[in-house]
Amino acid sequence: MFISVARVAKPMADSEVDVPRPDDLETWYRLTDVRIEDERIVYYGEPLVPDRQLFDKLWPAFQRAGYELKLAQSERSPGTVLVAAPLEADERGGIPWTNVGLLVTTVLSTLFVGASLWYYVPFGEISSNPLSILEAWPFAAAVLGVLLTHELGHYAMGRYHDVDVSLPYLIPFPTYFGTLGAVIRMRGRIPSRKALFDIGVAGPIAGLVATVVVTIIGLSLGPVEVPAAVVERSQSGASLVFNNPPLLDIIASLLGEQTSYSDPALNPHPVIIGGWVGMFFTLLNLMPVGQLDGGHMVRAMIGQRQETIAALVPTALFGIAGYLYFVRRLSLSDSVILWTIWGGIALLIAYNGPADPVDESSIGPSRLVVGLLTFGVGLLCFMLVPIQIQG
Repeated sequence: MFISVARVAKPMADSEVDVPRPDDLETWYRLTDVRIEDERIVYYGEPLVPDRQLFDKLWPAFQRAGYELKLAQSERSPGTVLVAAPLEADERGGIPWTNVGLLVTTVLSTLFVGASLWYYVPFGEISSNPLSILEAWPFAAAVLGVLLTHELGHYAMGRYHDVDVSLPYLIPFPTYFGTLGAVIRMRGRIPSRKALFDIGVAGPIAGLVATVVVTIIGLSLGPVEVPAAVVERSQSGASLVFNNPPLLDIIASLLGEQTSYSDPALNPHPVIIGGWVGMFFTLLNLMPVGQLDGGHMVRAMIGQRQETIAALVPTALFGIAGYLYFVRRLSLSDSVILWTIWGGIALLIAYNGPADPVDESSIGPSRLVVGLLTFGVGLLCFMLVPIQIQG
């Protein structure tokens, strides 16, 4: 997933600022004054064209000069003012400490969850010997591999299109998978619908390739033994079940491998969970709403009409939750809460709106085909009940 945001640099002294003044600035704007206010350069005057046209005409020149342009209203001057703020790239030549810190924390979180939940390493053993979490390195490598490959797909395509994108920010979360995923941030507007589509689709495609590879590796590995005490608890109480998406079953069928065992003392290899995570995160990211990957893709494919589709997504998710609860009579823990939460998230994302590229030219038939195929494969990752409690 990638999110478009605007950022400004740290405050600079006036003497440090090289005020950008594109050649065609005064073709579209009657300039009367330029001031440096805090960390921004503010151009006062009067637009000679409508605001949207003014922005579209001037944004590329300011972007090339290393500035993010916004239009605003000022108390000291009637009409529209131009506000330019320097783009802050990821400290070129330096170490992106935030990204590194989140990466290290997420690796530790994923190792801990993998060891305790999927490799059945007792908590007492982890407490006395923290290095015992390294037993879960295949699980951590699988989960983080698919997530990072997805985000680096966005990053590589963003750089290809000369869009200012950040490195991935991993999100540690010590439950089930050890992470809530990862995001990259993109400063400034996207130059065209083609660039928006390429950046949006690159993540799901790269992530799906990594997911298939991880799933094949996991299926080729033997099962892990479940300790007798864990088997006894699962037979006498409730157990958490991760249901298979169709894509996982298809891969297993083609390889002639199994994804479950009749013997309760055997579980599929935890690396398969990395494939499951990749499929589920791909499904969520491909929802055609707002700033999710699917929202970017549909915005690029059909233009402003994307907002009509996005408005239907929360209704569909709430509808799935209602169907599971009222028709299937499943409990709230059987993915009812999951889809309800994502319905709320989709509603918020839809309200915030999609990305807004500068060039609205069509992306062409070849990209449309790639987009449709990507959504088609994404549908193979869909499950009505991804997670449920049995017992």
